[in-house]
Amino acid sequence: MGEFVRLEVADGIGTIRLDRPKMNAINGQVRAELQLAAVEATERTDVRAVVLYGGERVFAAGADIKEMETIPYADMVAWATQLQDTFKLLAKIPKPVVAAVTGYALGGGFELALTADFRVLGESAQVGVPEILLGVIPGAGGTQRLTRLVGPAKAKGMVMTGRFVKADEALALGIADKVVPDADVYAEAVAMAQQWVSGPAVALRAAKQAVDEGLELDLDAALRLETALFAGLFATEDQATGMTSFVQQGPGKARFSGR
Repeated sequence: MGEFVRLEVADGIGTIRLDRPKMNAINGQVRAELQLAAVEATERTDVRAVVLYGGERVFAAGADIKEMETIPYADMVAWATQLQDTFKLLAKIPKPVVAAVTGYALGGGFELALTADFRVLGESAQVGVPEILLGVIPGAGGTQRLTRLVGPAKAKGMVMTGRFVKADEALALGIADKVVPDADVYAEAVAMAQQWVSGPAVALRAAKQAVDEGLELDLDAALRLETALFAGLFATEDQATGMTSFVQQGPGKARFSGR
């Protein structure tokens, strides 16, 4: 367990909890602890789904600018690469991941939320990539994951103005999957994650891989990936369980082992 990031596991859900007062600013230590939490959440078999959470007040207000402003170019190359690699690990957690966003998720904090598969926002939450106002651009996936989520024109509109987006607009843009009262954000994210805890873990992993990796391929290659992943699931216990249950009892009654 890190000083600022910890993995809390209960009922099959692993919560990666940021806790660096006051605003969960992402510095080098937070980045390193996020990496450890991502690896642990990936490897633990008792974690079947993951929630990213910054607490009741704020998700993460961005990178630690005080730490960054004096980093020379040569060192920033390594710093930015490490942050990018850490966020890649989070994005590739082979389990469903839900970001529970309260307050601000800005800059690196918003980029962290974008590594999740789904986002639940509180009604007063605001998201954005304001790096342009500092004379730079997003450097931890903001220009790429946001573009894949909302399209190039809308992503450029956010990146090139640095404006904050409120929860209702985030929902309309497809950034948020659900908007709920602020006090209900974490509970709603856990409830969303809970639906996958007893699901077919290997098939869920394959589904996430097919969608995420398929986006980077041309259609023919993506379809070949889908076919390979689909066929591979016929070597799993859950495939046999699911199809036998369907034949004998109808849909939706299978009890999966996750193997």
